[in-house]
Amino acid sequence: MGKGIEKIVTNMVSIITVNYNQMDVTMDLLKSIGSFDTATLEIIVVDNGSRVNENHRVNSLFPDVLTIRSETNLGFAGGNNLGIEVAKGDYLFLVNNDTILPQNTISNLKEVLEQQQDVAIACPLIYYYDDPSVIQYAGFTSINPLTGRNKAVSYKDKIFTSNKIVETAYAHGAAMMIKRSVVEKLGMMPENYFLYYEELDWVHRIKQSGYKVVVDHKSHIFHKESISTGKASPLKTYFQTRNRILFMRRNFSGIRKLLFYLFFTLISIPKYLIVCFLGKNESHIYSFFSGIKWNLLNNVKSENLGSKYEYLRYN
Repeated sequence: MGKGIEKIVTNMVSIITVNYNQMDVTMDLLKSIGSFDTATLEIIVVDNGSRVNENHRVNSLFPDVLTIRSETNLGFAGGNNLGIEVAKGDYLFLVNNDTILPQNTISNLKEVLEQQQDVAIACPLIYYYDDPSVIQYAGFTSINPLTGRNKAVSYKDKIFTSNKIVETAYAHGAAMMIKRSVVEKLGMMPENYFLYYEELDWVHRIKQSGYKVVVDHKSHIFHKESISTGKASPLKTYFQTRNRILFMRRNFSGIRKLLFYLFFTLISIPKYLIVCFLGKNESHIYSFFSGIKWNLLNNVKSENLGSKYEYLRYN
């Protein structure tokens, strides 16, 4: 943490976003930030091994934005960690490039972290960009130790007319502001997930250390969602399966881990096969079992993506 950093700027927020073959989308995000008070902001764009390096487009229109290029795709966590390494702010706002930020989002989240010492991460409400009347994220439930899954909390739209700050089990990787001091103490996101579950693992570790994660109802963003991976794809199936199991291996033990394995074998596998056949998505079955196989062949710290998926680092 902090390699190459000479000075941390007190009360500054470092906005970190990761671009992967979607520079037009990234530029839309930067335009939405353009009217913010840049005196208290640092904006960092990490190009995460895109086929074409288009950072010059950012530099030409937004000369105050710091751009970084990785020649290989480091995954979601690796790309964000690269930005964290060079960030100078006391507060780090990790935000997907496929989002739009309204005014006051940054200042509201920063205020929450300033005022509540036991809060490590503050998240905004997340609305779907294509349908702003629908809320994607207002908090998550805890991971069910039997199923290895969690879900969005149930809600009524009326609660979002208030200025509530609500504790939640997990942050959403699309938008979360974290205190630098917490990252320095507990470390950065685990990079071997590559896609999905890495922020859950990170937040799990942070909460195990006694910190809280909250959703600030005064703050919101708009999320275009799944632009890089698609809403449903064999790639998504592989990493969600692989990482669901990996998360349970890393964070649970004893009888709870055993019960998860039994549930997954006796319930999850048959259910998934039935769903695939009924939905005529047989192409996803190979990805599903590849995710299972990875966990049988690799330890919990392995950086191996699986032979079929190593190409992702270079494409």
